[in-house]
Amino acid sequence: MTTALVTHDAATRHLNPDGHPEQVARIVHVLKALEGREVTRVSAPLAAEDDLLRVHPRGYLEALRRAGPDEGWTQIDGDTFMSPGTLEAATRAVGGAVRAVDMVMAGEAVNAFVAMRPPGHHAERETAMGFCYFGTVAVAAKHALDHHGLSRVAVVDFDVHHGNGTQDLLEDDARVFFASSHQSPLFPGTGAAHDTGPHGTVMNVPLRAGTGSAEFRRVWEREILPAVRAHRPELVLVSAGFDAHRADPLASLDLTEADFEWVTAAICALAAEVCGGRVVSSLEGGYDLDALGRSAAAHVDSLIEAAKRVVT
Repeated sequence: MTTALVTHDAATRHLNPDGHPEQVARIVHVLKALEGREVTRVSAPLAAEDDLLRVHPRGYLEALRRAGPDEGWTQIDGDTFMSPGTLEAATRAVGGAVRAVDMVMAGEAVNAFVAMRPPGHHAERETAMGFCYFGTVAVAAKHALDHHGLSRVAVVDFDVHHGNGTQDLLEDDARVFFASSHQSPLFPGTGAAHDTGPHGTVMNVPLRAGTGSAEFRRVWEREILPAVRAHRPELVLVSAGFDAHRADPLASLDLTEADFEWVTAAICALAAEVCGGRVVSSLEGGYDLDALGRSAAAHVDSLIEAAKRVVT
């Protein structure tokens, strides 16, 4: 058993207009940075309709299919566009996360990283927004619960933006604990600390602009991870956004790739305590290409080391 790397070249066929920060070069840099790693490489399948319907209504899926253009772009909102390849890429991102859950639950891998785009954590039940179309990690969480019969899962999100979509899709399910650290104020304007969801299973930790390593690590070590541990998850899913890096052009936190390596190791150590090390991580944001590549590599290196410790 090892770390699975789940990806597909459909991720390069989702196109945005020139100058858009969520560009094909993102996945190219991530995969280039991961070359030579000791991973099990897996092709991301298309998500099954039933899995998408776990969190999105059929009418929304049909509306997205109608919106997909034969050429050029369809603009969904101010910064979210669809090209001819968008729907396949988004559907394979979800399918890849589901496949990763299946592999980890079957013992075919200890943990997994889903290197796909577009991201997913801003997509709400019936709303595509913030470069996102489907709730990738939310679907994977529901699949784990409903298909694999788990009682409790946790979703943790260290993207610089609040995972409003993930919260919207999961907060009504008391089996899921959702925790997000994020810069505030910042898009999408949600994620206040007092917002704990209808069952008290949501933890939002806003961070001020300029927050650096010491405060980020304190928040995760003393607040988020103890709360996750108390939920006793049987699987931990990660929204792995790397836009809290100090070089990122869309935000103002002051982290480095060492912080992403640290938080990944901490998440994996918790998972080793409570659920046999089962962790499934999916790529979210990160818009400085060099910082994104280095950060994703640090993240995957931590997953690989954690998998080796679980196996031995």
